[in-house]
Amino acid sequence: MTPNPDFWNGKKVLITGHTGFKGAWLSLWLMVMGAKVKGYALEPESERDLFCALGLDHSMDSVFAPVEDAERLAQEIKDFAPDLIFHMAAQSLVRPSYSDPLGTLTTNVMGTAHVLNALRELDQGGVAIVVTSDKCYENAETGSHFKEDDPMGGSDPYSMSKGAAELVVRSFRKSYFLDAPWRVVSVRSGNVFGGGDWAADRIIPDYFRALGAGEPLVMRRPGAVRPWLYVLDTLTGYLMLAERCFQQQADGERFDEGWNFGPDASAIKTVSELIAAFDGQLSPAPQVIIRSEDTLKEAHFLALDSQKARTRLGWRPRLSFEEAAGATARWYQAYLHGAPMLETSRQHLAEYSALPLVPGPQDGAS
Repeated sequence: MTPNPDFWNGKKVLITGHTGFKGAWLSLWLMVMGAKVKGYALEPESERDLFCALGLDHSMDSVFAPVEDAERLAQEIKDFAPDLIFHMAAQSLVRPSYSDPLGTLTTNVMGTAHVLNALRELDQGGVAIVVTSDKCYENAETGSHFKEDDPMGGSDPYSMSKGAAELVVRSFRKSYFLDAPWRVVSVRSGNVFGGGDWAADRIIPDYFRALGAGEPLVMRRPGAVRPWLYVLDTLTGYLMLAERCFQQQADGERFDEGWNFGPDASAIKTVSELIAAFDGQLSPAPQVIIRSEDTLKEAHFLALDSQKARTRLGWRPRLSFEEAAGATARWYQAYLHGAPMLETSRQHLAEYSALPLVPGPQDGAS
């Protein structure tokens, strides 16, 4: 299965966090499929952000406000009356959560509660997809692949906030939405990457910032193992799940629950292996400087079991790890050479959407 343009054509979709990396790609894709999209988020941090590079600041309805403003958020949701909501607004980085744990909690936990509480006041129904993180699980560093029913947890403030957000989703779903017209879902994906991410303190944006500036790349944790998942493969899962939830019958199979979207085992790589994949696409590649910083605890190994999404939704990544690295490198190269990024990205979406969905190996990570 793939996202169905006929389903999305004419749908009213609200995206919180639409100025972020995944939010901007999702906004563009939905508009290409004919949806009426409205965004609610903080303003983009710079003109380099994907939201601005695609011209979305001029082509879609945007409200620039924090999700912590419960009254404003509820009013905007009520006024727009969306058919579907993708809640992506978040403090999305581990290291800043150490310096601002209360801000991270307020945004990630209470922001999620504000969105779901606003749905209680709406007359019409719909689907709400709440995006959390693979870091929401209690990680004992055993090397296992997390399943949807594994316990929530997290040692650092960011991971804990995502585990808490998952508990908020589950509580609201069971308390208010089991028999209500809104279907509330949470999604957890691996380390999402692709063209257009310029966030601070992320290895791929750091790599291409270094490449563009002709400077060395500073790598903090070269041996950390992560489930690398291409951004359009990730969003395909979210969109397919939203469609199934929207069409869910009261007496049929339920999809309003938690879901993992992770890569095949072949894409569970160390940070060093990820950098090597980019180095193979580019010449010259940035010089790498390894600077160990072990004072802040981060998980060493993360991987997701996504068998449920593969079995029940028919979802799986279309691109291999190497293909995704190549697509990502081409996007950044186009950007650094001054190409028109809206046209480039639309072409990128068209090429991706035309790819066949080929069944792959069924392994522990898939």
